[in-house]
Amino acid sequence: MKQITQIGANVQEAISLALQQLGKTREQVDVEVLQEGKKGFLGFGARPAEVRVTIKEEVQEVEQVVVEEEQIQESLVEAPAEEVFGEQVQTDNAIEELIQAAEEQLDVNPIQEAKAYIESVAESMGINDLHIAHETEGKYTTFKLESEKAALLIGKRGQTLNALQQLTQLVLNKSAKSFMLVKIDVEDYRERRRIALEQLAERMADKAIRTGKKVVLEPMPSYERKIIHHALTNRLDIETYSEGVEPNRYLVIESLV
Repeated sequence: MKQITQIGANVQEAISLALQQLGKTREQVDVEVLQEGKKGFLGFGARPAEVRVTIKEEVQEVEQVVVEEEQIQESLVEAPAEEVFGEQVQTDNAIEELIQAAEEQLDVNPIQEAKAYIESVAESMGINDLHIAHETEGKYTTFKLESEKAALLIGKRGQTLNALQQLTQLVLNKSAKSFMLVKIDVEDYRERRRIALEQLAERMADKAIRTGKKVVLEPMPSYERKIIHHALTNRLDIETYSEGVEPNRYLVIESLV
C-alpha cells in the first residue's frame, strides 16, 4: 500500500500537492483529513491543513502488472535467443513429428499392408519363394499366390487358405477407406475346388434320391455352400439348406420324391 502525508494552507491545497507527488488523479486515491487548516487572526493561531493520501488497491495492481510486463519484455531483449526460443523450438518439433506421423498414416497402402501380412505368414510357415499378384475391381480384391509349397498354404480342404483369407481381409480393411472383400487363390485352387464341389453336389443329390435319406455334408465356408446350392438349383427332386452355426455351419441335401 502506497501513501503519503501532505500539508498545505488548506485541505484542497494539501490534496493537490499530494496528487502531484504521487502522479495520480483524485479518483485513484483515498483521502483522510488529519487536520483542517486554520488561518488565525493577524498571523496568530494559524495552522496548516494535513492529509493522508493512499493509492487505491486496484490502481496498485494495474501498476504491478505493467511493471511485470516491462520486466518480461526486458528479459526477452537481454536473454540469448536459444534460451528465449528453446521451448518454442521444442514445441514446433513435436508438432512437426505429429504431422509427419499423420501423413505417414494417410499414405498407408492397404494392398501393400495385406501383401506384407501374407508374406509374414508364409515366412512363418517356412515358405520363402512366395510370389503375390493382385487384382482389384470395385470393392473386390483377389490375391493370387504362387509357391513350390502351395499345399502348405491351402491346407486340408482349403482350411488354411480360408483362414488366411479371412485374416487378410481384416488387415486390409484396417486401413482401407471403404470396406473391401478379399479373395486369396493359390495355384488356381479355387477353380479346382469349385469343380470338385459341383461334382460332389451331383453325387450327394443322387445319393439322397437313391436312399431317401438326408445327406449331411461337412462344414464349409458360406461361399462353398453357395457353390453347391447353385449347382443344384435347377433340380426339382431335391432341396438344399444350411444348418448349424459358423464356423461349423453345414449343408443338407434332402430328397423331395
